[in-house]
Amino acid sequence: MSSAETAPEPPSADPRDSAPQFVLPLVVRLEKTAPPARTDALETAARAVLALLSDERAAGDGAWAAAVRDWQDARIRKVVRRARGAEWRKASALPGITVTGATAEVRVFPPVPLDGWPKELIKLQVSGTELDDPAAPGPPAPGRPVLWLNLDLDMSAGKAMAQAGHGAQLAWWALDDAERKAWREDGFALSVRTADRARWAELTSSGLPVVRDAGFTEIAPGSCTVVAEHPAL
Repeated sequence: MSSAETAPEPPSADPRDSAPQFVLPLVVRLEKTAPPARTDALETAARAVLALLSDERAAGDGAWAAAVRDWQDARIRKVVRRARGAEWRKASALPGITVTGATAEVRVFPPVPLDGWPKELIKLQVSGTELDDPAAPGPPAPGRPVLWLNLDLDMSAGKAMAQAGHGAQLAWWALDDAERKAWREDGFALSVRTADRARWAELTSSGLPVVRDAGFTEIAPGSCTVVAEHPAL
């Protein structure tokens, strides 16, 4: 699973680049005998990001608020690592939020400095594992948010999880307080699906939030990876 770091725009002469850089760690549980389905892992990662953004500890003078502000003031980086067994138990003991899907468990942690990962997390694997869907996912739930992936980009599971999380974050930023409250009360229901080329062309010209990758890993800078479609947008 590859490191996945994202930003709303390609790197440029931007004040965010001179700010202290933080990263949002996500850890997916990956036991040898029961790996999660790929789509479920992507959806669970996206919901984990939303869970952190909406947590009271991330707002006001909460325990995570300063780290979240510093992270959002710079490039919005996310890195997905994997853990099993004792590694997962140690990671789960750190402050964070675990979100469970049908097959996936993802724990999100408050942002950390790019070079200041906790020892329990820095040791975790970033590469070497891929995820698959046992069957093609069905159509997304009608009337619920959908994070659409670009068919033409070949992303590892870790990269795609981070991109889905970033798409969810852009949708969250675009909503007002009442819309955010409604989404939270709906359990942050969402789907992650891959758009065909015709649908992708429509989506990227629709004015909906679009993730453009910073190009730190796997794909070219400025690549459009995800479009966030929310009924309120």
